[in-house]
Amino acid sequence: MEIKVCGLKIPTNVESVLQLGVHYVGFIFYENSPRNMDLPPEAFTGFDKLHSKTVKKVGVFVNAKIEFILETVKTYQLDYVQLHGDENVFYCSKLKGKGIKIIKAFSVDEDFIFTQTEAFQYYCDFFLFDTKGKKRGGNGVVFEWRILKRYRGKTPFFLSGGIQPEHAGKIKKLDYPMLKAIDLNSGFEIEPGYKNVQVISDFINDLNTERVGDWG
Repeated sequence: MEIKVCGLKIPTNVESVLQLGVHYVGFIFYENSPRNMDLPPEAFTGFDKLHSKTVKKVGVFVNAKIEFILETVKTYQLDYVQLHGDENVFYCSKLKGKGIKIIKAFSVDEDFIFTQTEAFQYYCDFFLFDTKGKKRGGNGVVFEWRILKRYRGKTPFFLSGGIQPEHAGKIKKLDYPMLKAIDLNSGFEIEPGYKNVQVISDFINDLNTERVGDWG
């Protein structure tokens, strides 16, 4: 199971998270977020040659202008762009045409119709299913994971939305073929943008123990 730690913004904290063997680190470029990335890329020295080969950098954007995304991808050397707003298929196609790898987020609740993701599959490398709430993200609430059984698409997805350290036991029993990665954010923080490295480490260890049975 791959791990994405999102909402990082403190250089030394980023370097500590990199030591855990995570697969993706997320930086939020959205001014309304308390985790908004407001430091230049030269502030982050943790991405040496080793990490650049094993960890992918994800930039999170919400209804941003395409020009801003392209500039930010170049400046921060991002590997993926996560679209967490109301971006439509045409928007995704324009980014894809620029060679951008895309993670498209969808806000999910009991009424979510998964077939609406089908039009995006041609332009997105991954989907991300987050809990529908008042905020664009970081609502700290888990949606009912059983509804993921309705997803019949072929695009791998990230599981997000209010995940807490105590959820490791249930997550490792999930049996969804397209589940690619677990997205960790507010449930693993000391304060917005500052992750609790020990708690993340314990969660990863719990997740990697032997899976027993199925749940979901």
